[in-house]
Amino acid sequence: MRTTLVGLSILAATAVAAPALAEDAPAAPASPFTINGSATVVSDYRFRGISQTNKRFAVQGGLTVSHASGAYVGTWGSSIDDYVANGGDQEIDIFAGYKKTISGTTIDGGVLYYYYPGSGGAKTDFFEPYLNASHTFGPISGKVGLNYAWKQKAQSCTYDPRCGGKAKEDSLYTYGELSGAIPGVPITLTGHLAESWGRSYLTNGLKNYTDWSLTAAYTYKMLTFSVAYVDTDFKKGEFVVNGRDEAKGGVVVSIGASF
Repeated sequence: MRTTLVGLSILAATAVAAPALAEDAPAAPASPFTINGSATVVSDYRFRGISQTNKRFAVQGGLTVSHASGAYVGTWGSSIDDYVANGGDQEIDIFAGYKKTISGTTIDGGVLYYYYPGSGGAKTDFFEPYLNASHTFGPISGKVGLNYAWKQKAQSCTYDPRCGGKAKEDSLYTYGELSGAIPGVPITLTGHLAESWGRSYLTNGLKNYTDWSLTAAYTYKMLTFSVAYVDTDFKKGEFVVNGRDEAKGGVVVSIGASF
């Protein structure tokens, strides 16, 4: 009987001590890495005001891995029409950068690589470094930025004498944005104004041009619904592909999920 009581006492003590030891154990450190993803369906994929889908819908998705230091890498992709990249029907962007906030201003810089699979060996892929800064002023957030692509074969306008027939072109994209929430309504408005500099296939070999947009977005949990009006200063008929004016202003709607 004594042996049994002693055994039960040791067992009981062990059972009581186990939770205490577990509570005293230090918590596992939080991972310095964060993974974010997105999936979107959009009625028309507009790249700098120009339709990449012949005014038809596109399916898009992305994945970004960020480090607590501010460094990040990721990829983003969209379906496109075959006139964009010599028959390819996909755009895949691969990017890496670094983001840091100083005195309330966030500086973000890195490099993008545009990859168009299925382009039949044509020189369609190119690099584009970028740099932007954003700051919040009360209820309004502002952002300015630029993307610059040095001279590369993918930015060629040899097919069109109107841009000098150059085998390599460089390009610069500058933009500014203002956004803010409507008081009492869960909707955010964003205005975008930009200029594309440099004659290349990105501008149809024609000219520098301006694009702008106004977007209203509503977010519910993981979902974001948006409607935007997008336009450029191309004249009517200057950017016609397959019978459609790819630069003509229009309404773009989308639904996306983030995770």
